[in-house]
Amino acid sequence: METATDRLRLILGDEGLARVADATVMVLGLGGVGSSCAEALARGGIGSLVLVDRDVVTPSNINRQALAFHSTVGRPKAEVMRDMVLDINPTCNVYAEQAFIEKDRIAEQLGALPRPNYVVDAINTISQKLRIAAWCQDEGLPLVSAMGGANKLDPTRLRFSDISKTERDPIARIVRKECRKRGIKKLMVLWSDEEPREAAGKWDAIDEHGFVREGQSILGTMSYFPPIMGQMLASKVIRDLVGF
Repeated sequence: METATDRLRLILGDEGLARVADATVMVLGLGGVGSSCAEALARGGIGSLVLVDRDVVTPSNINRQALAFHSTVGRPKAEVMRDMVLDINPTCNVYAEQAFIEKDRIAEQLGALPRPNYVVDAINTISQKLRIAAWCQDEGLPLVSAMGGANKLDPTRLRFSDISKTERDPIARIVRKECRKRGIKKLMVLWSDEEPREAAGKWDAIDEHGFVREGQSILGTMSYFPPIMGQMLASKVIRDLVGF
């Protein structure tokens, strides 16, 4: 009888499939990047997912977010993502929380959630990214963090590296500088060396403190770019968990 894991087993083998089934992955942020990452992790056989996002689905999300449909507008993203994951894999253990991750309470908030084997940072606020990286370093948890995908068109320019190897990415530039200041020694990131295009409207939503400005979702995003980033993040997590 055909099962949902048959094609996974052909690549991962029984041992690899058991490893991902035993793993807990925390996905922070369920926007265009995080929602596609969570979907791919669920389809990839991850046994437990911890999903955190503060927002509800809005019409402008529909162009790029895996959980955004006209039927889900107005619903909390964490709730929609939980339902999607369980529809894909009913045996997955899903902990979903609609919450804002406060930069001064990150250790407390994340420490209260089920402990993951791997953390995916798909949040777009730099101050939170840095605190998440510091928490993972303190806890000895593997982390991969998404850098900027706004105003970019070419997904073939995406790559993984330590933050110290990044260039041209506006978000990575600030994160790289702050990591040195804060003693964050290593941070694996997904980034693109493509120069961001000028948007039709004002696009620079990062203020002098490294925060995304309130209401500044005027960054341009292509339908395919954030989902590809999410899929790549999921690939990194699964390959690392299996040991490829």
